[in-house]
Amino acid sequence: MPRSTQAAGRSADVIVIGAGLAGLTAAREIAQAGRSVIVLEARNRVGGRVLNHALGSGGYTELGGMFTGPTQDHIQALATEVGIGTFPTYNTGNNVFVGGGGRREEFPNNTPFGTAPPDPVVAPDIALAVTLLDQMSQSVPVDTPWTSASAEQWDRQTLDTWLRSNTSGSDEFMAVTSAATEAIFGSEPRELSLLYTLFYVAASGNEQNPGTFERNFNTAGGAQESRFVGGAQMVPLQVAAQLGARVLLNQPVHRIDQSSTGPVTVYSGRHFRAFGQRVIVAIPPTLAGRIEYDPPLPPLRDQLMQHMPQGTLMKFEAIYDTPFWRAAGLTGQAVSETGPIKVTFDTSPADGSFGVLMGFIGGHEARVWENRQEGERQAAALQNLATYFGNQALSPREIVEFNWSTEVWNRGCPVAVLAPGTLIDFGAALREPVGRIHWAGTETSTYWNGYMDGAVRSGERAAAEVLALL
Repeated sequence: MPRSTQAAGRSADVIVIGAGLAGLTAAREIAQAGRSVIVLEARNRVGGRVLNHALGSGGYTELGGMFTGPTQDHIQALATEVGIGTFPTYNTGNNVFVGGGGRREEFPNNTPFGTAPPDPVVAPDIALAVTLLDQMSQSVPVDTPWTSASAEQWDRQTLDTWLRSNTSGSDEFMAVTSAATEAIFGSEPRELSLLYTLFYVAASGNEQNPGTFERNFNTAGGAQESRFVGGAQMVPLQVAAQLGARVLLNQPVHRIDQSSTGPVTVYSGRHFRAFGQRVIVAIPPTLAGRIEYDPPLPPLRDQLMQHMPQGTLMKFEAIYDTPFWRAAGLTGQAVSETGPIKVTFDTSPADGSFGVLMGFIGGHEARVWENRQEGERQAAALQNLATYFGNQALSPREIVEFNWSTEVWNRGCPVAVLAPGTLIDFGAALREPVGRIHWAGTETSTYWNGYMDGAVRSGERAAAEVLALL
């Protein structure tokens, strides 16, 4: 199993920085190819943005990435290879929508809108926007979105600007849009480049199936269709167990020196040095930008990392003795125009032995509520859940909150946020190696960028780059 160390140094063909899914996948591929590899992880655990949490009342919940769905073939293949199965996300019954003025509606989970509400006030705009975004995304190359014929036009405006110009732009519709982007990006429509949004849509598929917006947001047929047995962190834990002593914990990398013709030297912790022929940096770009490089990185790469901040996302989980909402014919899925929690899922264990309602607090809502007192925030969140699922939601047996912005080795979640101009000006540096340094992480993936599948894909790609050069 991974271990902590303060040894003077170690050598390997490849040094991987980061023991999230991207870094562990890269290391696994390299080890299976017969090459030596060391993984340096800053934390005392593996998994990155994937994290299980043991409940005080027994069982576990998941604080980070947890869902998977159709076309996310790479994370599912890796899970199968390390012996981790999946089970369906609970999706039986009606979904809930709470619109303007607090009006509450229930609707079947199998409408053409999927998880999105078919509410007559917002449905026409949702249908129009989704149709247009899907159509426009088809002309965005997932490997080079900045080369799209309309890239300059799309990258000079935000998603918010485009929506207001191409739909009614009503307050209710824009509130629903915010609910979606807060959960998917940890950001508001006003922060997102339209080109980046279209790339994200295009990337929500695979080589055989073009991406769609619906796949991001839906449960059945979408990215929330299934969960991993034992929690998603079981996948990186199993990969790390296979890698064993190759994974070194408590080793925050602060310097990479490739100034000599000899091995690249990676400095981590207080006294540790690792030496390798190649280095794979498999951490979020905003963290990669905090490492000192010798010689300095090219300006384009350096500026890229400065332009890729993480989203702002909190998870709120209320634990109950039973998933009581199921008896009322509800899926546990809700969309609301009013926060702090605007999107929920039933994330109870597969056997339903206890109930878990998970809510996302993202974007502006997270920035407001993370500064409130814990009691005030929890009371507001529980009131949201009671509005959606009844007053029984006010009395959980346990509450779990997790704010990814407080994680020093993440600085936010779930993915980097690209503002207008970023892809056009800096996108070409996203995956381009710098000397003997290669780049991985879900933000570098061509498909399922921002998801666990994208992380695995990026690790496979970076490993292939390195192996071809050794």
